Amino acid sequence: MPSALPDGEPVPADGALPASALAGAADRPLGFYLHVPYCATRCGYCDFNTYTATELRGTGGVLASRDNYADTLVDEVRLARKVLGDDPREVRTVFVGGGTPTLLAAADLVRMLDAVREEFGLAPDAEVTTEANPESVDPAYLAALREGGFNRISFGMQSAKQHVLKILDRTHTPGRPEACVAEARAAGFDHVNLDLIYGTPGESDDDWRASLDAALGAGPDHVSAYALIVEEGTQLARRIRRGEVPMTDDDVHADRYLIAEEALSAAGFDWYEVSNWATSDAGRCLHNELYWRGADWWGAGPGAHSHVGGVRWWNVKHPGAYAGALAAGKSPGAGREILTDEDRRVERILLELRLREGVPLSLLREAGLAASRRALSEGLLQEGPYEAGSAVLTLRGRLLADAVVRDLVD
Repeated sequence: MPSALPDGEPVPADGALPASALAGAADRPLGFYLHVPYCATRCGYCDFNTYTATELRGTGGVLASRDNYADTLVDEVRLARKVLGDDPREVRTVFVGGGTPTLLAAADLVRMLDAVREEFGLAPDAEVTTEANPESVDPAYLAALREGGFNRISFGMQSAKQHVLKILDRTHTPGRPEACVAEARAAGFDHVNLDLIYGTPGESDDDWRASLDAALGAGPDHVSAYALIVEEGTQLARRIRRGEVPMTDDDVHADRYLIAEEALSAAGFDWYEVSNWATSDAGRCLHNELYWRGADWWGAGPGAHSHVGGVRWWNVKHPGAYAGALAAGKSPGAGREILTDEDRRVERILLELRLREGVPLSLLREAGLAASRRALSEGLLQEGPYEAGSAVLTLRGRLLADAVVRDLVD
């Protein structure tokens, strides 16, 4: 979750939504994102809304403490119940992200999940995920999460090569993420993801192949592979600007993506979103699909974003300010926007084009349709789905997804 917040109109003190946002809610899936904003150390490439103990010292007092964070987040889940009223929907997905959620005790994560279950109810086949740092869990911790209702876990692996991890300021030991997969399986987790990053300065093609081989050898059923984005204001951006480390270019990223596609496909993984592969439809991350398909989700925690029925809002960033608002009985919302039909049309194109199923051509305007025909002739869109009424990216189209999207949204 990026640290910068957008501008918007004020959120009512009680967090109330317009009636239009709740109309037809029973027909839309509902998910919860629970943000844990704490990290043991700050990775050099990270621009997320996270805080180390040093960064929080003296800025939030007891309100920003990790020790009572679960209680504070439960207060927002209860606020969500009041705002959504007599919403009959059971929650379809819960995703605990960060930061490093597993810096909290397993019992705290379970208590946060229990609050969602008690206030809303979970669908019988609900997907319940937490992110985890490989060094912050052990078999007992994983067993406690599984017993508490978590059934999916995502480990931040990033790379199997020590020198790459060092550039990223990742603190885990090579080999530990792979061991975590085995421990999660032994604890009974149905689905396990490994997150990888390619394009780190100093990484070679062979380094990237080694990381893919190590990840696949561990036996996850889901792999996410993202090109490194150097965000302004991060330690890595400063090091590149000073000339301490080189910056990779788009051609390198494209080559690494092709290497990933080849290795993952050979291992039985299929892409279902440009940066995500799974061994089966059951292995896909349903929570992320809520985002990509414009469904409803409530984001609880500092800086967390939410969307319900065309209304999008975001919380105050700092854990102390967040906890202070809830302690005062107020919404922690910092701002919101009410999306127009045109906003939602454009966002559908932006997000759904990245999916294996693609985006309906019926969403495109005249200029977008003309651009789609050019993309088809250039081999960026698949012919069969196009004839059936959908724009679906080819492998080459995935490499140029951002450019294709820009053309299709007019």
